Amino acid sequence: MRTYHVAIAGATGAVGTEFLRLLESREFPLASLRLLASERSVGRTLYFRGRPYTVELLTSDSFKGVDIAFFSAGGSRSKEFAYAAATAGALVIDNSSAFRMDPKVPLVVPEINPEDIASHNGIIANPNCSTIILLMALEPLRRLAPVRRVVVSTYQAASGAGASAMQELIDQSNDMLKERPILPRVFPHPIAFNLFSHNTKIDETGYNEEERKMIYESRKILHAPNLKISATCIRVPILRAHSESINVEFEEGKRPSLEEIRKSLANFPGVRVVDDRERNYFPMPLDASGQDEVLVGRIRNDLSNDDAIDLFVCGDQILKGAALNGVQIAERWMRFVTVQG
Repeated sequence: MRTYHVAIAGATGAVGTEFLRLLESREFPLASLRLLASERSVGRTLYFRGRPYTVELLTSDSFKGVDIAFFSAGGSRSKEFAYAAATAGALVIDNSSAFRMDPKVPLVVPEINPEDIASHNGIIANPNCSTIILLMALEPLRRLAPVRRVVVSTYQAASGAGASAMQELIDQSNDMLKERPILPRVFPHPIAFNLFSHNTKIDETGYNEEERKMIYESRKILHAPNLKISATCIRVPILRAHSESINVEFEEGKRPSLEEIRKSLANFPGVRVVDDRERNYFPMPLDASGQDEVLVGRIRNDLSNDDAIDLFVCGDQILKGAALNGVQIAERWMRFVTVQG
């Protein structure tokens, strides 16, 4: 089996450390590993397969001899260094928003549009976490019948804003319980025992950046530029794993039966149906945390619309919503390279 020289840019962050764990647990065929980060993390030691690796400074010269570079260092770092990595010969799999809507850069969820990997020019973009979780539930339905409209409301965990945001939720929860003042630092509002509209910029349409990502990224991935999507994105005091309430409207008279829907979801790779009405047991962030699969449940007909259904979905933002999807892109690319010879 061919082995690959791999670099992780942003190796000490929440997603970067998950990349490292996944490369080990999935027995990724590595020839060498290079861990890269900003100045404040240089010199730290991380362990992989029992061996210590020292974190190096991320620079334009970091990618000589690298085959695959996983980027999770933020959009500005990706814009600064990704082209240097690609020019050096690495396939860049970028977890930021820097290239997602670039028409020359494939935006890929491997279970949905793996064929787009073949059109890369050195960079493949990893979609937004909420988009991935939505589409993992939506794609099995689109394969049953044409979808006319999607309305999604998200309940997004602190993990979506990184390790520091997760720690802020823990700290604020402790402060709240001990009746100490709450001092937001990462988020603009208190996150403990609270929820608020996603903390991204709102444009003239009234939609924030996270909502726009879900709309435009979904259309690009599905190759459905006219798909009607409306999103409302909310931060909630959950440590890890995003949840989404999804209403899917099919073309008139085309709504599949619930039995067909459950079967299609259950057979779709990366999806696990959790839909126990008798026990009132459905997807929960606690169950989704640390899991590769996206959990789908609350499957029911929309009583207000004969052409629509409702779902509730949970997925680990750091795994399928980020690092796992990136590693799966690399695995698909390796298969493509092998087939092409």
